Amino acid sequence: MKVAVASDHGGFRLKGEIIALFQESGIGYTDFGTHSEIPVDYPELALMVAEAVREGVYDRGVLCCGTGIGMAIAANKVPGIRAALCHDTFSARAAREHNNTNILTMGQRVIGPGLAREIVKVWLQAEFQGGRHARRVDGITSVEKKYIRGSR
Repeated sequence: MKVAVASDHGGFRLKGEIIALFQESGIGYTDFGTHSEIPVDYPELALMVAEAVREGVYDRGVLCCGTGIGMAIAANKVPGIRAALCHDTFSARAAREHNNTNILTMGQRVIGPGLAREIVKVWLQAEFQGGRHARRVDGITSVEKKYIRGSR
């Protein structure tokens, strides 16, 4: 598995914890930035990761900012991306099993490093269950395509 990871300044330390987890676990990753706590704008970082995941260069993505909210909103603007903000392991598992999410977002100002590591582990290990959930994810994709075509 290859994971694209990025953060803004508000999630920089949390991203460091996630990268340490990847290194300890032998998970391939690329750090798209930022590389310090100097303020940056999160939308461009979210876009880089989302496009890399959409294009299939990476299997999944992890984005961190202060709350995780902005990163999720920005990433979800890219067609084919299903980013979920998760601050507990139950939601992380459900996001993969039921919603087939391909990007996880978290907030450094919301959760600590230990919980963040557990969330990432659960999210990476969970698999999409398909079945009735596939029909629902297909429904999301249909809505997305409708708006991409400009029919609304």
